Amino acid sequence: MRTALAAALLAATATACAGTAPRPAPPAADYYGTLEPFAREAVYFVMTDRFVNGDPSNDHRDQGGAHRTFDIPLAPCNGVAGNIGYLGGDFKGLADHLDYIREMGFTSVWITPIVDNPDEAFTGGTAPSCKGFLSDKGKTGYHGYWGVNFYKVDEHLPSPGLDFKDLADAVHGKGMKLVLDIVGNHGSPAWDMAYDQPKFGKLYDRDGTLVADHQNLPPQRLDPAHNPLHRFFNTVGPVDGAKGSIFDGNLAQLSDLNERNPAVLDYLAGAYEQWIDQGADAFRIDTIAWMPDSFWQAFTTRIRARHPGFFMFGEAFEYDAAKIATHTLPGHGETSVLDFPMKQAMEEVFGRQQAGFERMAPALHLTGGPYANPYDLATFYDNHDMPRLDASDAGFIDAHNWLFTARGIPVVYYGSEMGFMRGRPEHGGNRNYFGVEGIAAAKASPIRVALARIAQVRAASPALQRGLQVNLELAGHRAAFYRVVQHAGTRQIALVLLNKGDAPERFAVRAMLQAGDWRDALDGGVLPVRSGEALEADVPAHGVRVFLLDAPATEPALVAALDAAMAGARLPR
Repeated sequence: MRTALAAALLAATATACAGTAPRPAPPAADYYGTLEPFAREAVYFVMTDRFVNGDPSNDHRDQGGAHRTFDIPLAPCNGVAGNIGYLGGDFKGLADHLDYIREMGFTSVWITPIVDNPDEAFTGGTAPSCKGFLSDKGKTGYHGYWGVNFYKVDEHLPSPGLDFKDLADAVHGKGMKLVLDIVGNHGSPAWDMAYDQPKFGKLYDRDGTLVADHQNLPPQRLDPAHNPLHRFFNTVGPVDGAKGSIFDGNLAQLSDLNERNPAVLDYLAGAYEQWIDQGADAFRIDTIAWMPDSFWQAFTTRIRARHPGFFMFGEAFEYDAAKIATHTLPGHGETSVLDFPMKQAMEEVFGRQQAGFERMAPALHLTGGPYANPYDLATFYDNHDMPRLDASDAGFIDAHNWLFTARGIPVVYYGSEMGFMRGRPEHGGNRNYFGVEGIAAAKASPIRVALARIAQVRAASPALQRGLQVNLELAGHRAAFYRVVQHAGTRQIALVLLNKGDAPERFAVRAMLQAGDWRDALDGGVLPVRSGEALEADVPAHGVRVFLLDAPATEPALVAALDAAMAGARLPR
């Protein structure tokens, strides 16, 4: 022992004297998909009026007179009726069930717009049908998207001692964030009414002063040059898609806000800054494509001047990635967007069609894609504006296993944890009331059990939240990929194995596999892997396995793949 130690000391002295002291190891490379803080989140989307009625005293069941607003059922669509009236869901119903949401592994709640809406059912437009879209006759503003005063909370939502700020405080008290749905391009329905209905087509400021009024006139008959109350609105009217861009005209009979009027920006930004001050943590921007990029750039710049880094994601209902990606780019708003191309692929892979995992590859855009950063996208498979996912229980489980392990920020629509109203369109049950009965039923659903398991794994794994994705296999009912994050002291490699087949699958992963003690994120066990060995694991039918290695990436092939992924993931600014 002494001889060996003396030899080592002599060698070290000789090396030092020769001036060739050992060089320090080079710093580990940075690997990450995104550094966006909100990427840590998993979002549960609630249509507030349809979640839980926590306070019947704010239902306003007698509101509207001949054009009542509460409980307006439609004729059944294939046996299930929708409803276009208010059904009582409110802030208290949400606040009382935050634990239910948090227990599933969600860390954020997205709620529909909270602003004041009209107090009658709309008498214009066309009547809803089973397949109808943007048909608003007889509807109410239960959904919140028909704003008439963007500074005031709609009276159906708060309770004594529980206004918006109190709801935000309750959400924050559970360690969660509150995402507020906002609208920038339109107010309430504004024309084609049987008579000039109260509030419809009107806008009021924070003091309740009328600042704009459509006066039940079609857009082409507005006279902003001579009537100050018309200056908030555009005068184009609906545009036939065969004759030009539909985004240049009205959306149905909704009042079309004039993006060229600085007062419109002041009004909207002022209102939404108010709700940030009261606790909103992020925005989902409705119908973002209906306002030009220059408007959104001005809006987001103003919001972020007061709230640096404030996260926003927009809805552009479009399956062409190049088109929706525009909103993510500098000078075009610089928001994230809901990932509609991924939604389309997920519907095909996990719905009744049962396409193979290879369908997911072109939707990922991991490198060389059109987005500023694909890892910042909000990923989802359905929502309130389209038919819910038509899938078996196993299909929902498979969808969640992908959603919570692949790149992006997962968003799940209320009730999907039990396959609520699966396959149903807007007027055929998509937006039906959930209630405490739905919550009780969901707690016994195998979909919710599996969702909670994988969502909680993501909540504890920085690699699944922010890591680069390197695909190994996307084919048929099998998927295997790495997620890797190596930044600011966090070092984690995740290996994800997915099986959407009806029988167990054996995986033997050798490609780019790094030796070490891999931890099973689902059961806590350790799987030692030596150099040159494969990581072998059985994945149950409609199952997922996630193995974690908390170590820097050193395996040469993996490092090379990560270098390429890092170079190609984000567009240069």
